[in-house]
Amino acid sequence: MEASYLTRHPRLKDILNFIGFVLLVLIGTLLINTYVFRSFSVSGHSMDHTLADGDRLIVDRLPVTAALLKNKPYVPNRGQIIVFKNPRFLAGMHDEFIVKRVIAFPGERVTVKDGTLTVYNREHPNGFHPDDEYRRGGVGPQSPSSGDVDTAVPEGVLFVAGDNRIGSSSYDSRTGLGFVPNHDVVGPVSVRLFPFSKITTF
Repeated sequence: MEASYLTRHPRLKDILNFIGFVLLVLIGTLLINTYVFRSFSVSGHSMDHTLADGDRLIVDRLPVTAALLKNKPYVPNRGQIIVFKNPRFLAGMHDEFIVKRVIAFPGERVTVKDGTLTVYNREHPNGFHPDDEYRRGGVGPQSPSSGDVDTAVPEGVLFVAGDNRIGSSSYDSRTGLGFVPNHDVVGPVSVRLFPFSKITTF
């Protein structure tokens, strides 16, 4: 019985096996990045002192994937730090993806006055200050918050802000970015992986 072509050409067989392995790795990586998690680096100081320039983050894609499977839009929780695609991104721009904190949802009113950010909704008709809950031990939203805002959040979008609210440190829903469509959200930040001395779960 005559040996197969690949048996007679073992080097070719090794090359094909290697190509197959590389393809499997690429497909697996693509599937993981699309449906399980993605990695991003923080660029800039808009999230000081919660996150720092150069921090490496792991973003959880599973909640977004679960929402897609249910044919529903993904809606993060208030106060979560999320990564989203810049709704104003154009080819050639630097910041295609941005990291900010979720502040308000559709139907809510957001004001920034005298350095204080306030959210009004049915549960809090007189308003509440979400920053107070996330500001602990020097970490979290800084104050006073810059800007002069009085806006209602429309359907299908989020109001977001960086934790560095002082001056013009953060480009967000207060300062020209506008609202963030739910479909642009990559997912919530789950882990700060680097630097290793500051590994943190969120």
